[in-house]
Amino acid sequence: MPSKILIVEDESIVALDLQRRLIVLGYEVPRVAASHDQAMKAVNEIMPDIVLMDINISGDIDGIDTAAKINVPVIYLTAYSEEKTLERAKATKPYGYLIKPFSERELHATIQMALERHNVELRLKNNEEQLAIAYANLEVGKRELEVRATELFQEKQRLEVTLNSIGDGVITTDEYGNVTYLNPVAEEKTGWTILEACGQAASKVLVIVNEETQEPNPSPIEAVLRTGKISGMSNHSALIGKHGIMYAIEDSAAPMLDRDNKVIGVVLVFHDVSDARRLSEEMTYQATHDALTDLVNRSEFDRRLQKAIESSSLHGHQHALAYLDLDQFKIVNDTCGHNSGDELLRQITGLLRLTLRANDTLARLGGDEFGVLLESCPPYFALQIAENLRNIIGDFHFVWDEKTFPISVSIGLVNFGGNGPENLSCAEILRIADSACYTAKDLGRNRIHVYMEDDYEMSKRHGEIDWYTKIYSAITQNRFVLYAQKIVSLNTTQPYHEHVEILLRLINTESQIIPPMAFIPAAERYGLMPEIDRWVVRTAFAHIAKLEFGATSLFSINLSGASLNDEKALPFIFEQLETSGVNSGSICFEITETAAITNLLNARAFIIALQSKGCKFALDDFGSGMSSFSYLKHLPVNFLKIDGCFVKDIANDPVDAAMVAAINNIGHVMVLETIAEFVEDKEILKKLREIGVDYAQGYEVGHPVPLSQLDLTAPKKIEQT
Repeated sequence: MPSKILIVEDESIVALDLQRRLIVLGYEVPRVAASHDQAMKAVNEIMPDIVLMDINISGDIDGIDTAAKINVPVIYLTAYSEEKTLERAKATKPYGYLIKPFSERELHATIQMALERHNVELRLKNNEEQLAIAYANLEVGKRELEVRATELFQEKQRLEVTLNSIGDGVITTDEYGNVTYLNPVAEEKTGWTILEACGQAASKVLVIVNEETQEPNPSPIEAVLRTGKISGMSNHSALIGKHGIMYAIEDSAAPMLDRDNKVIGVVLVFHDVSDARRLSEEMTYQATHDALTDLVNRSEFDRRLQKAIESSSLHGHQHALAYLDLDQFKIVNDTCGHNSGDELLRQITGLLRLTLRANDTLARLGGDEFGVLLESCPPYFALQIAENLRNIIGDFHFVWDEKTFPISVSIGLVNFGGNGPENLSCAEILRIADSACYTAKDLGRNRIHVYMEDDYEMSKRHGEIDWYTKIYSAITQNRFVLYAQKIVSLNTTQPYHEHVEILLRLINTESQIIPPMAFIPAAERYGLMPEIDRWVVRTAFAHIAKLEFGATSLFSINLSGASLNDEKALPFIFEQLETSGVNSGSICFEITETAAITNLLNARAFIIALQSKGCKFALDDFGSGMSSFSYLKHLPVNFLKIDGCFVKDIANDPVDAAMVAAINNIGHVMVLETIAEFVEDKEILKKLREIGVDYAQGYEVGHPVPLSQLDLTAPKKIEQT
């Protein structure tokens, strides 16, 4: 009879795929749950043999707390590596972990080991109960029975600990610390057979060291014999077997007592945690490194930079930070596709590593941007290293599909500590280095710009640092305002529904209305877009919930590419849908083609999650990239917004007209509705209607107005011209 498995996973596509894989492996999967309540109900109703539990599930109670309430073996499914999360998961005594993504072989092996372990535990429990009954029936009366009872009591002590430790290594000693017993696992790990080990000193058989230093660790057996109390092993303990193999181990030693509470020996139980510790190290590594280049990622780079700042404050150490941006990356990416861009980044990584010192930190900060932290490095030497980096990249030519691309790099260099700028925070140093890098680009690219303290005014003229403070002030002082622009149906044969795009404006301190193109680039560069997106969603939902509109009306809200990678974005939007009272069927989110392609997997999961709530999606600026059509089939959107660069000259340029027609036809084949942007005059409108585009947006059909002034009470169709 196949084993019965319950899946607890809130991502429906992931859950269904896992259910299919399990069925193919021969398991019975009668139920899939997405939340704590569903999981508890399913456990009571189908009584599974094992539960595959995602840590991050729907609702207020996560997978770890749910597992703690279930009396069924649990295997965690996770992509998390935070130490706090791992410690919480460990406390529930799971039967295994599966790190996403995992193969069928890993899935099947983990489930089989968990089932076998559970079966052994059940048999041990039954044996223990039988032993208890046997001991309860013993009659103590005569001296010889008392002697036998004493022997049985001692044996019971040893058997109880041993039986409860099957699967772990078990070693027992006498009161002198000499080995009296090894179970098979202990034999395997120590390299000693029970015949060889019995009578030997435990310290000889069980060699315990610190995993990191290889120095001997205190013996828990000696500690128990000395104190008579349970003794745990030190952190990072490892066992070195007679065969020279080292195993990471955990657990403790406990005394065996006679009836007079005299120590008559020690039972040491150890568990091989090599795989778990290696997994933890791998997860920690993955959390601090970039998957594409294997370099340190932004968060780990920030941590190391902060430590360098602290060392310069405490000890006067002088450091430098180089901010690198490839000059030709977009050309390669757009010409040859994203695979070529990825390969270019990997090859550049290899070149940079050859040039740096062992103690320098090289990180990928995002896209085609790299950071180099040069610790204990005076300015003249930092400039020399930066020049070496520029030269080695400048001498490199990237080859892809028989095309050759010259590559160069712009570098911003900031010295700090010592005689450098004082009292700069981690974020300030990075912003200054970024600004210096872009100054190098502005001055002609393929050069180094060294930041000097009087460069701040130049940076303000370039606008980036100044805009950062303006945007941050606007967020904290609520100086954003929403506008709306109508999107009008061009198809007079179908029922009309009102459609508007919600637009963002900033009000500066002089009460002037600032368009988004003036401040969005700075917001993107300095990581403020997720916070702006949250403001827009929260404010738009609150306003839409108060409007009176028809059942077929639709409100489009723009989301940045940063929100697609922001793990807080989806929970926030779900919460706002719930608390605002807005009808999710009236909400359409717009993401740009560039953002979607850059974060394809995240974008797809993001879209599917919100579509499950009833929301719709539009792909904005479609056609602006070089690989638009090849990626479109992977994005389950509802609308295609044709990039305005093709639309604005459509009445005069046959190539633009053909591009719009091609995009429109592909969209209709995929059962998507199309929207043309930049519809500025009647000639464009007429041409779009001839092509068969579904909707138009632009000054010819409607100017942006404050959202508070939007009138949806009397919608009108565009008249035929």
